Amino acid sequence: MATVLSVSGSPSATSRTARLLRHLDERLVAQGHEVIPLDVRTLPAAALLGADFAHPAIVRTTALFEQADGVVIGTPVYKAAYSGLLKSLLDLLPQYALAGKTVLPLATGGTNAHVLAIDYALRPVLSSMGPAHITPGWFTLDKDITMGEDGTLTVAQGAAEALAQVTDQFSAALVGRTALLAATG
Repeated sequence: MATVLSVSGSPSATSRTARLLRHLDERLVAQGHEVIPLDVRTLPAAALLGADFAHPAIVRTTALFEQADGVVIGTPVYKAAYSGLLKSLLDLLPQYALAGKTVLPLATGGTNAHVLAIDYALRPVLSSMGPAHITPGWFTLDKDITMGEDGTLTVAQGAAEALAQVTDQFSAALVGRTALLAATG
């Protein structure tokens, strides 16, 4: 199948966004994809904030984007936009880092007032990076994501169904694109 880079733009070590992404990663793996998780918060802050394009961690991260067939981008919403941490990474990637890739944007937040952050803040930036296709994304309310003391993640039924649908659409688009490239390559 395809290689998927699953990027969490959350600065928090106990992030609902990151845990939700890892949950969706399992669904993609079950569908036959190879998934590479990337938590942007683990990259060196000095490299991100200092725009150190040559830092080994940034070079490795850029290579992960190059090797991926598809990219899932997850971010918490702060002040009606994606995280500054994610912005720092996206600014360091080559202009067309998403060229030819299928992309799934996801966001989490505390209020429905931020539901359009994907379409009005994140999607334009992702579009400028040249993806072949950006599938419909999804915004999930924080209250719909709960974590048990044992580390288990529970997503409220309506949100879980919607997330499964957008993840499956992403997977199908990714499979179709990969098959097309194999047939023409």
